[in-house]
Amino acid sequence: MSNPSQRPASPAATGLPSTLRLQLPTARPASRLKGWKRIESRIPPLLRPLVRAYLLGYVSSVAPRLFTLISKHALRWNAGKKQQHDFFGSFKNILRGGMDWQRFPTFCAVLAGGSTLLDVLFKTILDRLAAILSDVTRKRLSRCSASFIAAWLGITLLQSKRTPGFTEITSAPTVINAETPLPTSDAVLDPTQDAASKQPLRTITYAGRTLDLTLFAVTRALDVIFGELWSHYKGRRHGSPSATASSRLVEALISRLTDPAIFALSSALIMWTWFYHPSRLPRAYNKWITSAAAVDNRLIEALRRCRAGSLVYGKDTGQAPLLGSMCKDYDWPEAWGDPAKAVPFPCVIVHMGCGPSCERHALSRFARSFKWAFTMYLPLNLLLVLRKPNWKALKKALVSACGSSAFLGVFITLFYYGVCLARTRLGPYIVGRDAKGCQKMDGGLCVGAGCALCGWSILLENAGRRKDMALFVAPRALATLFPRRYDLQKQWMETVVFAASTAVVFTCALEDTKRVRGVLGGVLAGVLKP
Repeated sequence: MSNPSQRPASPAATGLPSTLRLQLPTARPASRLKGWKRIESRIPPLLRPLVRAYLLGYVSSVAPRLFTLISKHALRWNAGKKQQHDFFGSFKNILRGGMDWQRFPTFCAVLAGGSTLLDVLFKTILDRLAAILSDVTRKRLSRCSASFIAAWLGITLLQSKRTPGFTEITSAPTVINAETPLPTSDAVLDPTQDAASKQPLRTITYAGRTLDLTLFAVTRALDVIFGELWSHYKGRRHGSPSATASSRLVEALISRLTDPAIFALSSALIMWTWFYHPSRLPRAYNKWITSAAAVDNRLIEALRRCRAGSLVYGKDTGQAPLLGSMCKDYDWPEAWGDPAKAVPFPCVIVHMGCGPSCERHALSRFARSFKWAFTMYLPLNLLLVLRKPNWKALKKALVSACGSSAFLGVFITLFYYGVCLARTRLGPYIVGRDAKGCQKMDGGLCVGAGCALCGWSILLENAGRRKDMALFVAPRALATLFPRRYDLQKQWMETVVFAASTAVVFTCALEDTKRVRGVLGGVLAGVLKP
């Protein structure tokens, strides 16, 4: 009779191949596991990354939409608009929509699950066919190949979904060939015949729906590659006798300022695009920046026309009513808004009622921006307190909300003060005060100065936050250099770029998660662990 207390034989003792051993659940006492860990212990280790990725993708895609829905209906309820009849229907549609097989959760499952499952298959093949290679090389090849194919399948899955923003219905021109009968001279045209019926409609599908995701993958892949190169370079330099104190200082400055410089450059590109080419930004992102800027649209339009050349200082080009109406609303002399008379228009118009002092306007901007940001960040931080409510967590939430609000307040302040520095404080001494110099200043130099300054507010954040924020805005800045929609026949190039970039990131993450910086490194570590 067997001993009841005897432990079951290990997978290795059963003589099973290594590929099957990975699929056996880890034997752990069920009494010691709680909640999700108890459920996860029943899932084969090889399938756990797939399940984790799907659940994480589902929560990340559904939770923000549910939060928006609840907030919107709560505001309607407080305002007395008790139209809650469609709330539960919308709630159900959001939950059901997240389960669509062409949505982000399925993409995450294909990407993470495919990378781990195919890795086992490719590793087995390479062990048999490429035994001459080292074990490390075979592992990297199998992981890279598995991640590339999984990323290709995942991005193709997302691209297969057709959305209204990337489809267009147009009337196709009628093609006349040799078999098409031509009308004779005595043909009678029916005036009641619909002209549109002669031109069949066709649907044009554009690519670009996954461009933001692709640029995110490219950014992270470049960060991993340059991070590895920099680490190897520093390792060689530290062991070299030629390393001096000055060279080590330069290396330290590069390490400290790389992330702030990336954030500042990315922010400058995004703000320039928002000012002069807002259609290149996603609609929600453009709307959020406009809300944070809190500026009269007529002022932005005047500076845009200065750059376009339709508003010219010293000439009457019919643009006086644009800023003239703004001067009238703020009880200023209407002549201030006439480019033929005011060269340039006074900086008090930029201050929008804060007086003639540029410094006072900067302080006012900081106060208003801090208040606006605090009302946005505080509720988000308080939601995190609900997990473990205590005074320490509440204090941490308040400090975090104040820090984020101060960063955003300084960001907005530096942008506006950069405009004032160029227009009033420094610009006139560089380009002159004549009409030609003022045209150059308001034609882009003043906005460029504000764009160049605003991003350096990142220095208020700690090193960890700088890294995450730089990696967050970099792909958005890159997106401004590409069209939001492009020809569907070129989509294969985006697919290849995404798959290759993801293969780089996942190969490094599976080997050492610390090589992937920021929040993404922690997420991959939690998802891809066996």
